[in-house]
Amino acid sequence: MQDSARRRAGTTVAAILLADAAAHVYWLTGATWPASNVRDLSLALLGAEFPFTPRVLIPLAVALCVGAASALVLARRSSGPRWVRIPALLVTATVCAATGARAILGVIWIAGIGIADNDVLFWLNLVLYTPLCLVLMVSSGLLAVDAFRETRARDESRRRVIG
Repeated sequence: MQDSARRRAGTTVAAILLADAAAHVYWLTGATWPASNVRDLSLALLGAEFPFTPRVLIPLAVALCVGAASALVLARRSSGPRWVRIPALLVTATVCAATGARAILGVIWIAGIGIADNDVLFWLNLVLYTPLCLVLMVSSGLLAVDAFRETRARDESRRRVIG
């Protein structure tokens, strides 16, 4: 992958994940926008009632920030030593898998399977969540595959030099 494409993919992944993390931090304040209360917010975002408590929101915000940082590490061609690249690669591959699974679920919901009569969730899923998950899946997948190839090529060249 060209450096500019790699940087765009990493920046895209990081921007989306950091925006999502910012929303989780915002909800930590007790605010419920875009809904009027926590129950409505949960139903609109998730289709079920889940708690919007610090115990739930803080780990999610941290995980999203770690995912963003990992994508930014991989977006740079010289992404540092192996002990930095490998965890970043694993985290980015996990972002790809998780958002891919969410995108599949979103398509199923768009088809009307398994979603209750929830117009807000349907439209948010159709217009925002599923498209963003597809963008995240493709961008993080490209980053992870490229980083894996680069890591493998570096390992092979080291073996030739040493062996």
